[in-house]
Amino acid sequence: MEQRQKKHLKVLLQLFITAVAVTLVVKKIDLHLVGAILEKSHIAYLVIAFAAFNISKVISAIRLMQYFRVMSLKIECALNLMLYYIGMFYNLFLPGGIGGDGYKIYWLNKHYSARVLQLFKALLLDRISGLYGLGFLMLTMLPWSQFVDIFPWLKPVSIALLILVYPAAYIFNRLFFSSFLSVFAVTSVQGLVVQVFQLICAVCILFAINVEVHISEYLVVFLISSIVAVLPLTIGGIGARELTFVYLLGMIQLDVHQGVALSVIFFVITALSSLIGAGLIHRLEASHQQRTSDLPGP
Repeated sequence: MEQRQKKHLKVLLQLFITAVAVTLVVKKIDLHLVGAILEKSHIAYLVIAFAAFNISKVISAIRLMQYFRVMSLKIECALNLMLYYIGMFYNLFLPGGIGGDGYKIYWLNKHYSARVLQLFKALLLDRISGLYGLGFLMLTMLPWSQFVDIFPWLKPVSIALLILVYPAAYIFNRLFFSSFLSVFAVTSVQGLVVQVFQLICAVCILFAINVEVHISEYLVVFLISSIVAVLPLTIGGIGARELTFVYLLGMIQLDVHQGVALSVIFFVITALSSLIGAGLIHRLEASHQQRTSDLPGP
């Protein structure tokens, strides 16, 4: 009962922070301008953005398979991909409840007898490893952005941190996730590729809303907003991303409305992709039952 109350409190807190963030954003922008930008979006670029986003998710699922193999968890690629999309659905639409990671742990423990602690470590490391790629790309682009004009110290600090990202990540993995160290190199590359496809998605959205200049600045803010959105502060990152765009783009005097439009479209693409998971819940169980029925008997 106490655990359920904590979950409810967490959801209420997330709702409150989301409401505050959205309110701050609405006060800073003209919603009609954002709506006009969205109405004039080029569909072809949005289709490519949707495809790039889902390619990044497929690669993410493949990366997760690397951790499962270390655990000797032999799950088929198709089942793992379905489970990944279902996890996306639960993470976005059922925050504070079972959650995507919780569902994956439950399902894999039930059907594959995988150890809960090892599953938890694998899924936690999967999330953390995604931040390595985010940080690397952000630090690569930040020294050449207009933010350096305001904060000159950002350039040397960013370059220094850029050099340290993966060595620090390796040390961190060695200290806290040593059992998965054998796949550090391959998962780091896969994590970087995931973020590259997310950047391609963002670039296509920018082209869709007719942004053709200061692309690097928008992408730097997009990457920073992605890091902010990972924090479990708001529901599905709503408000947190937009607030990041409003304040950081305003700092360098770029159009905050285009930034918010980018954030809104990215969320819509995320939501539509996550809805694929809703349609796979029953199919996952059916596929697993088919798999077990096809196994040879004792």
